[in-house]
Amino acid sequence: MVDENLLIQHQGRLRSLFLDMNAYFASVEQQLNPELRGKPVIVVPTQGENTSAIAASYEAKRFGIKTGTRVGDAMQMCPDLICVRGNHKAYTAFHRKVIAAAERILPVDKVCSIDEMRFRLLGSESEPEVAKTLARRIKAAIAEDCGEFLKCSVGIAPNHFLSKTATDMQKPDGLVVIETKDLPHALYDLKLTDFCGINKRMLVRLNSAGIFTTPQLFQRSAPELTKAFGSIVGERYWFAIRGYDVEDAEIKNKTLSQSHVLPPDLRNEEGARQVLLRLIHKAAARLRANGKWATRMSVYVKGIKRSWAADYSLPATQDSLTITEAFLVLWEKRNFERPLQAGIVFNGLLDGDQVTPSLFDATVERAAFSSALDTVNQRFG
Repeated sequence: MVDENLLIQHQGRLRSLFLDMNAYFASVEQQLNPELRGKPVIVVPTQGENTSAIAASYEAKRFGIKTGTRVGDAMQMCPDLICVRGNHKAYTAFHRKVIAAAERILPVDKVCSIDEMRFRLLGSESEPEVAKTLARRIKAAIAEDCGEFLKCSVGIAPNHFLSKTATDMQKPDGLVVIETKDLPHALYDLKLTDFCGINKRMLVRLNSAGIFTTPQLFQRSAPELTKAFGSIVGERYWFAIRGYDVEDAEIKNKTLSQSHVLPPDLRNEEGARQVLLRLIHKAAARLRANGKWATRMSVYVKGIKRSWAADYSLPATQDSLTITEAFLVLWEKRNFERPLQAGIVFNGLLDGDQVTPSLFDATVERAAFSSALDTVNQRFG
């Protein structure tokens, strides 16, 4: 069950920025080959009429061609269509460039796929105008570092579910903000299948439960959606479409992590150290926000020539100072060359009622102090 009391504190603020690269494979091909620009292009695994498109440029989409369209059918829909064999090495290389460009502006919270990533908005970043400015800066950075034909749609919302949904509401090159005050009406024009997780099979289940439209989805209670979806997913949907930060309020796994691709000016030993210290404070704040205590920490630095990783057993803790002290012990044994990415992972997470710290352990007092700092950070950035 989702704890509604815990979720209330997560509703309202803009916490998520989601980025979706538009027609990514086809756009990379157009960026690499000027002769393809402005023309209908599809990317195919092999040449031949019986294969299917794995990506389509927006010029091709105007003819009704989309991912999965058979090439023979696509050629009939658009006689001038250009078929390009996929170049996955190039797509991977541009993927890395896009991440690096975006992280010049805002740390990536999670890379969701080769053409999608999400960002966590903290403090003043959650103000609508600030968030929109960050989105525009990310777009500009991608255009500058990767090329003008690499466009993206950005969604900003109180949770990752809604920010991802927002990216599909305006394409290409879109920027959509969904605030809690805009709900539910901002979503009423969407089809049920426009929401992540509702495929044709799930649509049949929802239709069987009498849910055919988005307004009807909102009219159902959490227990009714649980029954309609056939699992706890329905209850999570009830909270997600209303802007609650379900993911952070309910951690399923026993780990919590933060990572960051180092920008060029920080790809050195001191830069890696600075980034790891920042990640520690962010990850510890997430522990406290979710009422979790860590009993083990892993840190790593991925290097171009040599990588390094180390583990440390912790007293059950959630305070930044205790974790920082442990990190500094591990840092003395660092061994990497030409760092490219750094990260931290907390393992063995416990709930508060599972922790009985010693009366002589400073971690409880430190955790309270760190929580007070979190409140200040969230309010003033």
